[in-house]
Amino acid sequence: MNTNKLIEQYLAGNRDFVAASLQQANISEICLNGINLNRANLISANLEGASLRIAQLNEANLEKATLWRADLSKSFLIWSCLSKACLIRTNLNHADLHKANLSRADMRLASLRYADISNTNLAGADLRYADLTGANLANSNLSGANLTGAILSKADLYNVNLSKAVLARVDISDADLSCVSLDEAELYNAKIGDSNLSPSLLEIV
Repeated sequence: MNTNKLIEQYLAGNRDFVAASLQQANISEICLNGINLNRANLISANLEGASLRIAQLNEANLEKATLWRADLSKSFLIWSCLSKACLIRTNLNHADLHKANLSRADMRLASLRYADISNTNLAGADLRYADLTGANLANSNLSGANLTGAILSKADLYNVNLSKAVLARVDISDADLSCVSLDEAELYNAKIGDSNLSPSLLEIV
């Protein structure tokens, strides 16, 4: 689909763009709040600074897409693919990323406050200084992820795989770390607070 046609139809009141083909499209700095892009092809698309609040992006393919500074707060990205995507400073507060693929995504300084990131693949993701306060990460794979300086206060980390992850200066105060895997993880200078991290696990790492 032509980007100009998409914008024209959106401004005319159309919100339904299910399965649209927008590979490598330039949709930067555009307001598309409430748009339905379920199952859309957005591979390598440029959505820098775009506003996609409360958007439907379930099962969309955003592999290698650029979403730097984009606003996806309260959006739905269930089963979406964001592998190797640029999500630096992206607003994903209260977003639903259940079962999404975020492997090797660049999520530095991203905000995912109270987002649903459960059962998600975040293997090798760069989450340095990201804000995941109150996020639901239960059953997610963060093996090899870099969480240096990240905020995970009050987050649900039940059964999360953090093997070989970097957790330097991370804030996990009041977080649920039940059944968490920290094999070969680098955990130092962390703010533990009232988290339920087992003392035996602290000795291991």
